[in-house]
Amino acid sequence: MSQQIGVVTWVNGPVVRVRGSRQVSMLEVVEVGEEHLVGEIINLNDDQMTVQVYEETAGMRPGAPVYGTGMPLSVELGPGLLRSIFDGIQRPLPVIEMRSGSFIGRGIRLTPLYRGDQWNFTPVMKEGTQVTGGEILGTVPETQTIEHRVMVPPNTTGTITWVAPKGEYTIDETIARVQTEKGEKNLAMLQNWPVRRPRPFLHRKTPNQPLVTGQRVLDTFFPLAKGGAAVIPGGFGAGKTITQHQVAKWSDADVVIYIGCGERGNEMTEVLQEFPELIDPRSNRPLMERTVLIANTSNMPVAAREASIYTGITIAEYYRDMGYHVALMADSTSRWAEALREISGRLEEMPAEEGYPAYLAARLAEFYERASDVETLSGKEGSVSVIGAVSPPGGDFSEPVTQQTKRFIRCFWALDKELASARHFPSVNWLDSYSEYLDDVVDWWKKQTDLDWRSMRAEAMGILNEESRLDQIVKLVGTDALPDEQRLTLETSRLLREGFLQQNALDEIDTYATIQKQIKMLDLILHFHTRAKYLIQHGAMILTIQALPVLNSLVRMKTLCANDQLEKLDEIHKELDDQMDQLEQNNS
Repeated sequence: MSQQIGVVTWVNGPVVRVRGSRQVSMLEVVEVGEEHLVGEIINLNDDQMTVQVYEETAGMRPGAPVYGTGMPLSVELGPGLLRSIFDGIQRPLPVIEMRSGSFIGRGIRLTPLYRGDQWNFTPVMKEGTQVTGGEILGTVPETQTIEHRVMVPPNTTGTITWVAPKGEYTIDETIARVQTEKGEKNLAMLQNWPVRRPRPFLHRKTPNQPLVTGQRVLDTFFPLAKGGAAVIPGGFGAGKTITQHQVAKWSDADVVIYIGCGERGNEMTEVLQEFPELIDPRSNRPLMERTVLIANTSNMPVAAREASIYTGITIAEYYRDMGYHVALMADSTSRWAEALREISGRLEEMPAEEGYPAYLAARLAEFYERASDVETLSGKEGSVSVIGAVSPPGGDFSEPVTQQTKRFIRCFWALDKELASARHFPSVNWLDSYSEYLDDVVDWWKKQTDLDWRSMRAEAMGILNEESRLDQIVKLVGTDALPDEQRLTLETSRLLREGFLQQNALDEIDTYATIQKQIKMLDLILHFHTRAKYLIQHGAMILTIQALPVLNSLVRMKTLCANDQLEKLDEIHKELDDQMDQLEQNNS
């Protein structure tokens, strides 16, 4: 039962000040007013408390009671998370809709995970076993896609005195008892964990395996390692959301956490409508069976937007600790930073650049540093890969959120509004983007193919960079004034752009490309460049080379050759060599 700890003395939007007890802690959850609105203590000064409230405070007045809970802001962890849709503080939105309609009613109290469902628990531990935090007690088939591994809470060590037999149990029923130094402790499938505290692990590993997304520009040119962090900056309409959707659907992550943080309501509605309809290409089951959605739209209370990021990353770490590879999408961290700015302004803190609080960089670091490839407490390997979207005003990458984020990530997928306007998707600008994981994943690439991915990527990037330089000359004097070798560079870069980097998310064949298909496609285009360059050096005309029928096949091979029909790429390779050989004979 919550006890009154003080009364409200001052209200400014989601920020209220309270005078009362000194027996409270920083980041303790409190309940404000007669409606018991959820809030969190963010500042303490003697008997004065500052509370950020996660619900609408309209009508709040001085003198309203404030009740303490003695607990930090926490999430419930256990079977039932997958397929769920929560708000920023883990309230189940479908249940709220049944209670209060289309808008969230104030003071609604709901348990995030439904207590009535029974789960088929199979123990893997025996009585008398010495256990430590993080070890797996048993398994539950949470969905047909993901097995939920019930773990000993991280802060529990002792000897198992009893384990429940195989059977069906609710998440709050006792399934095991552990004798600890402080006495016997009952364990259930349900756990609670403070969202602002990272979950523990044995040790952090160097990420060395890419998160395969099936998007050629990302996998081949700017790979993200599992357990790494990437950012997708781009102006309005550049394609941030659809890029994250493609990664969520096609990446080889086991579990997907999607956080809609401060996005427009219509965009979030599309996500909530589309995700339940998507079919997981790996299992032909609904994608929601391995997905958790956290929706916090721009018209929801701003303080809850700030909390939604931590709610999502804590759930991601929970599945990482089971030994799964998790991909977390945050769309967008700019709206999260705007929430920090608004709350900071209401707290009357000294603003830093563009009004953002001075601790913006520290908060961004706290979030992105929780991306990790680790050995878990149970000895398994698990990872959390974080992909955050940034919405810089006017597409200006020099604004504070983008610049501060670049300090803490190693993969930068810069979206270009001009490419998007030209219908080039994904609109990742290959000149502004970068990945610092190239050296980390090169050994993985060597195991996948006999071709030298690193040198091929470098050659292709060299051609694209050379095209950018030549483009300035072409604008002044035209293409015809260039020597044939430079015109070949422009032709090869066109093939790279249209035949490789551009990818149609709505095309059944082109929406996803396997690693084997990607590297073969790149090899074909570079093989054309090598053969054509040799012919030009021996007197062939670029116009003759551009007239070869095989160039049309190189542009269309991404839609002509399915992932299981790579022999068609070999046929195009033979067609290319035959036409080049014929041209060489005619030229000799």
